[in-house]
Amino acid sequence: MQMHDDFSMSRLIPGLMRLFAWELAADALNRWVQSCVALGCTTFDHADIYGDYRCEAAFGEAVARTPGLRDQIQLVTKCGIALLSPNRPAHHVHHYDTRHAHILESAERSLRNLRTDRIDLLLVHRPDPLMDADEVAAALTTLRHAGKVRHCGVSNFQPFQFDLLQDRLDFPLITNQVEFSVSHMDAITDGTLDQAQRLRRPPMVWSPLAGGNLWTRKDAKSLRLRRVLADIATPRGVALDQVALAWVLMHPARPLPVLGTGRLPRIAAAVETESLTLDRQQWFAIWEASAGHEVP
Repeated sequence: MQMHDDFSMSRLIPGLMRLFAWELAADALNRWVQSCVALGCTTFDHADIYGDYRCEAAFGEAVARTPGLRDQIQLVTKCGIALLSPNRPAHHVHHYDTRHAHILESAERSLRNLRTDRIDLLLVHRPDPLMDADEVAAALTTLRHAGKVRHCGVSNFQPFQFDLLQDRLDFPLITNQVEFSVSHMDAITDGTLDQAQRLRRPPMVWSPLAGGNLWTRKDAKSLRLRRVLADIATPRGVALDQVALAWVLMHPARPLPVLGTGRLPRIAAAVETESLTLDRQQWFAIWEASAGHEVP
C-alpha cells in the first residue's frame, strides 16, 4: 500500500505485541519473519512498551541473524506511553510522556533494540493531555532530519488531535493507527476514517478481529455478529474471521489491519482475505448486527 511518494507498507501487518506469548527462540523468530515476508507481509508493528519493553530487542536480534533481511521489511514502532515496570524503575505512575527529550530518547533506544539505523515509521502512541504540539513536532522533525526516522504518524488520535499536531509539521503524518472491527465501529462515526479518506492517508487498524473475543463472548451483540458472519462465510467455504477481516478491508479509507497472531496459517488465511469481496448488502448486514439496529 502506497503511503507516501517513497514509502509503501504491506496491506496486512504482523503485530509483535504478544511476541513473548509465542515462545519463539531467536532462530525460530527469524524463520517466522521470513515466512511473513514470503506471504507478502513485510511491515512489522512494534511499540517500545511491548513485552514489558522487551519485544523490540528480541525482534532485532532475530532479524540480525540473516544479513539483508532488514532491507526487506518496514519497521513501525511507537513512543509516548510510560508503563509501570521493573524495566523502568523511575516510573511511579502509568502515564504519557511526549516531551521532546523523551521522544528522542525513546527513538534512540528503539533503534538500538531493533538493531537498525532507521525506523521506517514512528507513531506517537496515545494522545497526551499534556502534549505540547510544538515540542512534539520539533522532536519528530529532528529525528527525520537526522535520517533516524523516515516517516511519522500517530495512534489512537481523534481527528482534532491529529489536526493539531499536523498543523505544526511541514511533512505529513502518514497514518493514524486506531481500533476498528466489526464489533468496534467508532472510527466510522467519530470522523477518523472520514479524515483518513479525505487526506488519502490509509489508517493502520489494531484489533481488527476484536482481539479474538468476538468468537467467545455470549452477549447479544457477539451472538448476532457470529450468526451474520456465519451466514456469509458458510456458503463460501471461508472462516468467520476472514469475513470479519474482509469487512474491515472493504472500507474506502483503505485500512491496514495489524494482525496480532503469531500463527503462520492464520496469517496466510488473512492474506487470502485480500481477495475475498463482500457485496454492499452483506457489509451492511454486518454493520446492522454490530449496531443492533438498521441504518437510519
